[in-house]
Amino acid sequence: MSRDRQEERTGFQESAPYHPDYDLQTDFVMVYGIDESMPERIKQWKDKGYIVHLMTGVAWGEYNDYLDGEVDGIPHWDEAQMDRHQQMILHGNKPVIPYMVPTISFGRYLAERIRIAVDAGVEAIHLEEPEFWVNGGYSEAFKREWQLYYKESWIPPHASPDAQYRASKLKAYLYTRALDRLCAEMKDYALQRYGRVLRFYVPTHSLINYTQWRIVSPQSQLVELASIDGYIAQIWTGTSRTANVYEGVRAERTFETAYLEYGVMQELVRGTDRRMWFLHDPIEDNPNYTWADYKQNYLKTVVASLLHPGVAHYEVAPWPRRIFQGTYPTEEGSGKERIPADYATTLLQVMHTLGNLDQNVTEMNKDPLQVGVLIADSAMFQRMKPDPEAPNPGKYDGTDPEGFQEEGDTELLDFSPFYGLALPLLKHGLPVRPLLLDNVRRYPGYLAPYRVLVLSYEFIKPQYPDVHYVLAQWVQEGGALIYVGDDSDPYHDIRAWWNLDQEEGRSGTKYHSPREHLFEQLGLKEKAGGAHRIGKGGIVWLNEHPAEFTRSRAAADRLRQSVHDIIAALNPPAIQWEPRPYFKMRRGPYIIVSTLNESVSEEPLVISGPVVDLFDSKLSVLSQVVLKPGEQALLYDVESGRPATGEVSLIAASSRIESLSESGTGFQFLAKGPARLQATARLYSKVKPVSAHYMVQGQAVSAAWEWDPDSQTVLVQYEHGNENNTEVHVRWSS
Repeated sequence: MSRDRQEERTGFQESAPYHPDYDLQTDFVMVYGIDESMPERIKQWKDKGYIVHLMTGVAWGEYNDYLDGEVDGIPHWDEAQMDRHQQMILHGNKPVIPYMVPTISFGRYLAERIRIAVDAGVEAIHLEEPEFWVNGGYSEAFKREWQLYYKESWIPPHASPDAQYRASKLKAYLYTRALDRLCAEMKDYALQRYGRVLRFYVPTHSLINYTQWRIVSPQSQLVELASIDGYIAQIWTGTSRTANVYEGVRAERTFETAYLEYGVMQELVRGTDRRMWFLHDPIEDNPNYTWADYKQNYLKTVVASLLHPGVAHYEVAPWPRRIFQGTYPTEEGSGKERIPADYATTLLQVMHTLGNLDQNVTEMNKDPLQVGVLIADSAMFQRMKPDPEAPNPGKYDGTDPEGFQEEGDTELLDFSPFYGLALPLLKHGLPVRPLLLDNVRRYPGYLAPYRVLVLSYEFIKPQYPDVHYVLAQWVQEGGALIYVGDDSDPYHDIRAWWNLDQEEGRSGTKYHSPREHLFEQLGLKEKAGGAHRIGKGGIVWLNEHPAEFTRSRAAADRLRQSVHDIIAALNPPAIQWEPRPYFKMRRGPYIIVSTLNESVSEEPLVISGPVVDLFDSKLSVLSQVVLKPGEQALLYDVESGRPATGEVSLIAASSRIESLSESGTGFQFLAKGPARLQATARLYSKVKPVSAHYMVQGQAVSAAWEWDPDSQTVLVQYEHGNENNTEVHVRWSS
């Protein structure tokens, strides 16, 4: 498991100066924030052997010197995002930190601040969370941008569906422009000044979450920017625990939501040379949960991410200081407590295991069926009720779920049109992948791996008509398309390419909805709903709104039956879908499993050993694992991972293990990790040990150890030293 830090497989972000208590010993660290302390913080982490990146907010931050006019003598408070009541949309109150309209002037300000980080020697820059809230679009700066972009006077976004759609489209463009200009300028500066190729990444929530929380961001538009080198998929319990509705029940479904979120983020890099890190967070921005709650949901997100083997790089934690130094409510509600010792050990085990997940993949239950549910950036553009008299919906960021209960807001937050298409299939064990509709026109063969697609234009809109030519060809060549929609969405009437005769000075064929144009390409202009054979493929039209499939089990069954029927009609011998209540995958010696509740069976899933439980702080060797519905596991297959030569080899550890060596009398290694934390390591050992110790300030301290004769492995327990380095010695003989 030893690796070069240059691989940058694992990293974390931290705004505080270096401290041994949260030195996670990953490959790189993202120093957060561009205040006056930034150069010194960069130096501190670099001196500890880290590859150092910089991260800062591109939509918000402590940029009050710019807002107050200290930078250029011109106040810029009119560039704060504003809602229709002329209230600033804030990220923080002390000091006042508004979300920004990314003007040209604001981009210049960020460039000058980031230039200091380039001078300090960082190797990469992360411009975090380009976010424009749906209920924004009322500031003077935004009105000016509207006039320049649309060449017409500003229209209040709440005035009509068309105004809302156009406002959101402009918001996405503004952040695309800001990122492209900023990244290109700083790359040019670094290369000319230092001969260094600077890399730029965008840490961003998933398209699913941004749509659900009603935030606009560039998302797949970033694929078209040559200046962007990759992304961090900011998916964690705070996004994935957002409730949705399935079979009539609104509830948190953290695993399922995370699975879909990581899936759509993988689509930003599939088939490209760009880097993607999947993020996990052992806690979240809402500080009101217990450690037990945080742990349960954290493990769900980890397993959900590992079931997407196209990515093997991870941000193991944002803000480790708040994990290892913060306090959270006790189970009894009598106060707050720091992280339990065994959970801290488990966290570190998982974090270091993540650095070794670049493994060959074997699907343990092979299923040739690949199903895509299409989604697009335009989902973010129509997330306001088209009623000028409706109350202005508030800002939801996951930190106050109980307080977001205004009339109609909860239903809008559910994002049922999407989940109505995805959850009925996912809950029955079908590996659903959210696919980016806009990528259909970007990448030839983008749809080739998929045999079944599910599409609805009731919550997304195609930006260009040529996607329909690709979809029609895919169906002709054997694809099965399930279209769900009743043309009831008021956003069908926006000014768009399918409404050409509504645009001034233009004429052409008018379609009531983009579905009509798609069906025309499929030869279905005059045909009604139901199933239709087209070439080697076919289409099923379910003439109802996709949100209906969240309302009951019978409704979910109708969607599932449509998938079964079209599969049977088109390719009976080639494709089979056997519903199952779990997902299971092997990546090298690692077995990743999630069982499903609300599924086809309540029977537990049994996995035979010997396996090491990587979610157990003692790294127990188990002869079998029994998982009840809704549980997850990350296991190490002892026999699959055993070294062929029989030498000492590491299975897992809650430390970064270096300098592992053996001699005739035993073996030793150097363990690195956060100071004073209890640590464990399990290793293959051809001989039963007789003793173990670790060094503390030059003195040998006896280490607890446990031999497992059946697996021929030994568990060693020790403590990280004050300086994060611990020498561990295991003896076979004295």
